[in-house]
Amino acid sequence: MRRTTLCALAAAALLLAGCGSQSGKAGAGGDSKVSPSASPTGAGCAPLVQLKVSDSGRTVCVAKGGEVRLALNGTKSRPWKPVVAEGTALKGINAGFVIQPGQATAAYQAVNTGTEKLTSSRPLCAEPTAPGQVSCKGIQEWTVTVTVK
Repeated sequence: MRRTTLCALAAAALLLAGCGSQSGKAGAGGDSKVSPSASPTGAGCAPLVQLKVSDSGRTVCVAKGGEVRLALNGTKSRPWKPVVAEGTALKGINAGFVIQPGQATAAYQAVNTGTEKLTSSRPLCAEPTAPGQVSCKGIQEWTVTVTVK
């Protein structure tokens, strides 16, 4: 009886361990939103890539026909400049309304295979509000390379 119980417990543990595993393919749970960190590597590209300030310097992949959306949260005293797209892989689409002062939003549809560079910038510090305060001329750059496949 003990031998049967031990075998049954071992089989149940192995079965349960396998139930929680899932392939690393994006969107496996039915969610079509994929952050750049979850973008598939090699086999395919995400249908939707959502970018934010912390994605600067990254290269992401979006499927042809998919979308790239971004929101760069800034402030009234340190606003982001409008996003500039360099290339022919993406076509600008309606991103909606900018809700917060200083925020830059943009949305693109992936229309051609290739590479596109998205850029923006903002001041590193706020402009002086009173005479005699130190001025900061530093700029924070934001750049993401988008590959469309």
